[in-house]
Amino acid sequence: MTTNDRPTGAPAERPIDVIVAPKDDTFYTPPPSLLEGEHGEVIWSRPLSGAAALASARVNQLVLYRSRDVHGKPVAVSGIIALPRGAAPEGGYPIVSWAHGTVGCADTCAPSRDTITSPAHPYNAYPHGLLNAFLDRGWAVVMTDYEGLGTDGLHPYLLGESEAHGLLDIARAARRLYPAELSRKLSIVGHSQGGQAALFGAHHAPIWTPELDLRGVAALAPAAAVHLLVAAGLELDFALPGFAFTALFLAGAIAGNPNIDVKELLTAKAYERWPHIHERARVELSKEESWGGLKGNEQLNPRPNPSKKAFFHQLELMNPALRILAPIRISQGARDQRIRADFTRTLHHQLAALNGPVNVTYKEYEEVSPTHDPDELGFHFGLMDTDLPSLTRWLEERFADVAPEEPVAAPR
Repeated sequence: MTTNDRPTGAPAERPIDVIVAPKDDTFYTPPPSLLEGEHGEVIWSRPLSGAAALASARVNQLVLYRSRDVHGKPVAVSGIIALPRGAAPEGGYPIVSWAHGTVGCADTCAPSRDTITSPAHPYNAYPHGLLNAFLDRGWAVVMTDYEGLGTDGLHPYLLGESEAHGLLDIARAARRLYPAELSRKLSIVGHSQGGQAALFGAHHAPIWTPELDLRGVAALAPAAAVHLLVAAGLELDFALPGFAFTALFLAGAIAGNPNIDVKELLTAKAYERWPHIHERARVELSKEESWGGLKGNEQLNPRPNPSKKAFFHQLELMNPALRILAPIRISQGARDQRIRADFTRTLHHQLAALNGPVNVTYKEYEEVSPTHDPDELGFHFGLMDTDLPSLTRWLEERFADVAPEEPVAAPR
């Protein structure tokens, strides 16, 4: 087997051999023969530059790694590994696994494929300020694209176990590429869709990656109770850009239950727009000629049917009210127009009831630094700026704690 060129900053000895990575977009479509293996193994990697790279990193490495979908099928998932500029401390850099927010399901939306001309670029670029700050603190940052985003298959939007596998397996892949530079210490941080994904990642970590020492999970404006949002939206006799999310929710629901029949579930008008999910960014889905032009009551077939029942069951399973063994931090802007503060407060109470109030920190901001945003949703994205000092202190405390001698038991 031919080995890949050693990534910049990699140790002299590597525990694995990886095949030479393609230099074009075939990087994202490996032959089926390379999918089998242990989840978190590296298929191939190559240096990354351009809009997707983090400016504060000494190393930006594009990686394709093995994972599993929720039905146990082997899949390839892409992402980015970024290492700080300073020398690794004794024991290695702590790792932050970043869970990105909604960009869409089209492969061109994937953060690792980002370009300045992409419709998803503002959403992919905005978190860079937060992530560069993490690198400046001396923490490695790993960023999954999630299953099916950039790679083959439809992205299972908000399908919690799938997101968890992506977030955890990229941390494992990073430690295989840089075994002398990365520690077992891991925290998971995410915003919006990524806040929900981060909570699922923390829930599954003890079973999926027991060798990692999960120190905490931070969810900024996490998506929650989406079944209630969809149900309320279906009653509306007017169109909203936010109705684009119905198509995204459906993509995740189908991945969870392939028996959902899209033609049975959707109205004829919505079914005509369903193919847009494969080719358009979320911001494009919100336009009038796509899902943003549908009235709420024009989305789903009004008659009861098995697919509608299965769809809403999957939406309920996406709610991240979960048993989590690591410390949890939730933050929210009171004026957020994308993720409602009352839903996040309810999620906080659910998490506290399941995990104990002492294990859940909640911080709500009455004022959030507004930002320029294509959807005028600056109070949603501005939370990353406003919360950064407090979030960073919380993560520093988590990484400073004494690690347990043995991995803790898995949640039930």
